[in-house]
Amino acid sequence: MIKIITVGSLKEKYLKDAIEEYKKRLSKYANIELIEVKDEGLVEKEKALKLEADKILKNINNKDYIITLEIDGQQLTSEDFSKKIDNILIENSNITFIIGGSYGLDDQVKRISNYKLSFSKMTFPHQLFRVILLEQIYRAFKIINNENYHK
Repeated sequence: MIKIITVGSLKEKYLKDAIEEYKKRLSKYANIELIEVKDEGLVEKEKALKLEADKILKNINNKDYIITLEIDGQQLTSEDFSKKIDNILIENSNITFIIGGSYGLDDQVKRISNYKLSFSKMTFPHQLFRVILLEQIYRAFKIINNENYHK
């Protein structure tokens, strides 16, 4: 099971369509669950982080291997990412990715992370990043299974 917990909801149809396409492609390899928690918006930063953390934590199982997406996390190639996923799935049946909101992630969520991952030092729109993450997970499964996929 691959679970992706995100802060905020998607509004744009083209992003929803892209996510549905990658979910369909990934269904060959794993069950995919996408969970959206409410973005607390423009309230004071610490309050927003805490409220979002509470909602995120309610969706985490103690059996989940947790990967938080953080700008200061480890950067991997697609090949190394596929090895990471493959190795995790040997010992854990659930991988949970967590994408924070506009303020990032609360320290409470960061502390329970098994692995901190960064795709770049750049900042991406959170809605678009869901598509990027799903594409990289799909690519990882194609690599794991020695299947062709565009480079």
